[in-house]
Amino acid sequence: MKNKKALLIIDMQKGSFTPATPRFDTDGVVKRINELAAICRAKNYPVVYIQHDGTGTGAFEKNSPEWENLDELVVEPTDERIDKYANDVFYRSKLHTRLRELNVSELLITGCATDFCVESTIQSALIKDYVITVVADAHTTGNRPHLSAEEVIEHYNWVWQNMLPTKGSIHVVPFVELKKQLLAKAASRF
Repeated sequence: MKNKKALLIIDMQKGSFTPATPRFDTDGVVKRINELAAICRAKNYPVVYIQHDGTGTGAFEKNSPEWENLDELVVEPTDERIDKYANDVFYRSKLHTRLRELNVSELLITGCATDFCVESTIQSALIKDYVITVVADAHTTGNRPHLSAEEVIEHYNWVWQNMLPTKGSIHVVPFVELKKQLLAKAASRF
């Protein structure tokens, strides 16, 4: 059986959500991630928290306050935790191996930052032949020199919707629609 879904929650860490680095719709994104995580746990889909480990760099040092996930996120003991070391979650991490062990071939992607770690992870997952669903309103970023955070998010959602991936597939789905799909699949099994 290799068509199991997993929810990836990328870099929703305290060090990325500071007064100096405000993110677009943080409360809404956290609420949607928490709700998706609860649905995934109920369906026995892995919930995977990805945390940037900057050990030795002076930033995001493992077990430091900035490395910790946001207090508002609901993290359960059964959730998977994976350290990452670059924008691409797959780079030198245990993620790909762990997903194979769990028979995961479909990824639901959420997190921070849209234009860095989320984007890099999506590109890497595509060439590994994953089926990807980006949750359109469950990833976030900050304002950039030439674009507002909202414009960055809108731009990347458009790019991902219009890609012609070399492998895998990619869909961009708003939270409400994805929630309906996940719950409808559960109801149709009974």
